[in-house]
Amino acid sequence: MNIAKPGPAPSGQPAMQPLPADALIVLPTRNLVLFPEMVFPLAIGRPATVAAAQQAVREQRQILVVLQHDPEKAEIGPDDLHRTGTVANIVRYVTAPDGTHHVICQGVQRFRITEFVEGHPFLLARGLHVSEPSGSGPEIEARFLVLQGQVREVMDLLPQVPPELRQTVEATESAGALADLAATYLDSKPAEKQDILETVELVPRLDKVSALLAQRLEVLRLSNQIGQSTKASLDARQREMLLREQMAAIQRELGDDGSNKQEMADLEKAITDAKMPPEVEAVARKELRRLQRTPDAAAEHGMIRTYLDTLIELPWALPEAPPIDIPEARKVLDHDHYGLEKIKLRIVEYLAVRKLAPEGKAPILCFVGPPGVGKTSLGQSIARAMGRKFARVSLGGVHDEAEIRGHRRTYIGALPGNIIQAIRKAGARDCVLMLDEIDKMGSGVHGDPSSAMLEVLDPEQNGTFRDNYLDVPFDLSRVVFITTANMLETIPGPLRDRMEIIGLTGYTAGEKLEIAKRYLVRRQLEANGLKPEQAAIDDAALKQIIAGYTREAGVRNLEREIGRALRHVAVEIAEGTATKVQIGVADLEKLLGPLRFENDVAMRTSVPGVATGLAWTPVGGDILFIEAALTPGGGKLILTGQLGEVMRESVLAALTLVKGQAAALGIEAGLIDKSDIHVHVPAGATPKDGPSAGVAMFMALTSLLTGRTIRSDTAMTGEISLRGLVLPVGGIKEKVVAAAAAGITRVMLPARNRRDYEEIPEEVRKALEFVWLERVEDAVGAALAAA
Repeated sequence: MNIAKPGPAPSGQPAMQPLPADALIVLPTRNLVLFPEMVFPLAIGRPATVAAAQQAVREQRQILVVLQHDPEKAEIGPDDLHRTGTVANIVRYVTAPDGTHHVICQGVQRFRITEFVEGHPFLLARGLHVSEPSGSGPEIEARFLVLQGQVREVMDLLPQVPPELRQTVEATESAGALADLAATYLDSKPAEKQDILETVELVPRLDKVSALLAQRLEVLRLSNQIGQSTKASLDARQREMLLREQMAAIQRELGDDGSNKQEMADLEKAITDAKMPPEVEAVARKELRRLQRTPDAAAEHGMIRTYLDTLIELPWALPEAPPIDIPEARKVLDHDHYGLEKIKLRIVEYLAVRKLAPEGKAPILCFVGPPGVGKTSLGQSIARAMGRKFARVSLGGVHDEAEIRGHRRTYIGALPGNIIQAIRKAGARDCVLMLDEIDKMGSGVHGDPSSAMLEVLDPEQNGTFRDNYLDVPFDLSRVVFITTANMLETIPGPLRDRMEIIGLTGYTAGEKLEIAKRYLVRRQLEANGLKPEQAAIDDAALKQIIAGYTREAGVRNLEREIGRALRHVAVEIAEGTATKVQIGVADLEKLLGPLRFENDVAMRTSVPGVATGLAWTPVGGDILFIEAALTPGGGKLILTGQLGEVMRESVLAALTLVKGQAAALGIEAGLIDKSDIHVHVPAGATPKDGPSAGVAMFMALTSLLTGRTIRSDTAMTGEISLRGLVLPVGGIKEKVVAAAAAGITRVMLPARNRRDYEEIPEEVRKALEFVWLERVEDAVGAALAAA
């Protein structure tokens, strides 16, 4: 016996108890049935099977090869195995270079398991060795001759049969051995081979093998006949049609003419039930006739079938719209979102118009605001309030026009555009379809998707929207389109003109506290597997998280920080060290670390030359510090802090104004000419631009040159002109909310921005003092501390 023995067991593992002498090591197989006297390779991979084979090799023991019931099952127990197997010798154990293990086994004798031995890392079994019956007589001899003839015919019909196999068959004189040999190489299911292995008596065993061979012979004869009948018709031009002709010949032998009448009838009924418009139904029936004429094996058959399935699945018929209940809609909006009163009022107005004029062309709503303020969830609430299906299409990063209009059907793998796919998924032609991140669409070599959106979002045109894949008009006029964006500047003008802009600004600290108490804490408790009676966060701790650990317009980071705190609690609950935890302010530093943000306004504005401005960013408002310093020189102006061209011009305009009003401001004569002025805006890694820091620039220079500090509780915004006028700017609401969040109590705004006062949340208006500026002289009088 030529056996490559595996190495000894690793020294770190405990020694295994001795194996019983009367038990056999079991090697379960997934799809292999080993017969006596047969030599067969067996690939093993499961750790328990590898350990069993290695132990058998070490102790030079025989193994028991047994078929398992379910080939997909990895962990094998006694109930997963058949009760009849084959005792075998391991001829060779091989470990391949890729780490796989193989054993070459030689069957010895049938074995019937009576019990399994427990307490070992692999299966052991006891049972009875089943001897091979030595029968003779006319019945067995006749069956032997029939089986021998069948085996010879099979070998004649099969190509490339090894000569050694023919010699083995001719040399086999035992009926049982021939039956086992034929079963080993028979192309049949493992369950059928197991049945033969369990059949010990010769007559029934020979009958079973002979019956399986007869089935195999019929298939081989038919295949040979088909090959002979089609071979004569082949030439160089028809070679690629071989498989199709063979399929047709098989269908003729089966008595099937290849028709798919039932399938075509089902498709025709589905087209009728889809209630398509007449124009579309005509196209569908034309494609159905093409499908009937196209062979199943043709590539075009699958393309036509996919197109028809798409047409059938689209919701062509307009469902009966549920009535819009305005009071219920208010309840849904109030339940899902806190605050946003003006936004909710506009949505209720929108729903009221849809209720009174369901056939009218509704405007396309566009929610614009910083991340995390609830734009997407507002769309879901509108769908709930209207009782309609909701679908969402993310447009962020889309740069291919085909993503909107679909691909032409001539391309392999063509699909409809995202709009049609979303409506098909929603299953309703009057669904609420949210187009997320419409400001983040790009354009490339494959076209401009924002231009393709013009037809989708135009109520005058989208009633006959034509997707390239469908190539028939689809009515989008009943779809309620809602778009979201973080900023309007990147949306092309024609597309922006088709939408009604609804601005969502950042939340105030009070609103964030209410949102956290009503929604975020409960959601994070569920996400972390906690119950309200196990963990809670008091209001003071939530206020501290809002002020000291997050600085954002929305509440996404606030929810993350709440989740971080609750995960620490989850660890304590899971370990059993606590049953209920109340998180207070004193616990936050341990849970979340030291404060990340602090109110540094007073410290930064305690010296002359420092002014606090207000800035707008795509993620909400922010405060901006303008610092100016004076050094001996020759009147040079130095600008740093990654300032854009417009902001640089604002500094130059402010300096010109200061020079023109030097006498009125009490600036020492000649001071500007004999000094260099350095203007710096901190956070130098962040690009900054825009004219709205003009007032802050003017006040920083005035403070520097007069030696008077600017009040630390005051922030300002506004563009200036060379005549000293303070011009209006945008983003007032976001800037004022950011000022209140940063600890500012007094803001100076352009007088012409009074129109934006009503947009500022009432809570912020009560917390701030507003100073309205007509000219820069108003800012000097209101902001500079007394000399």
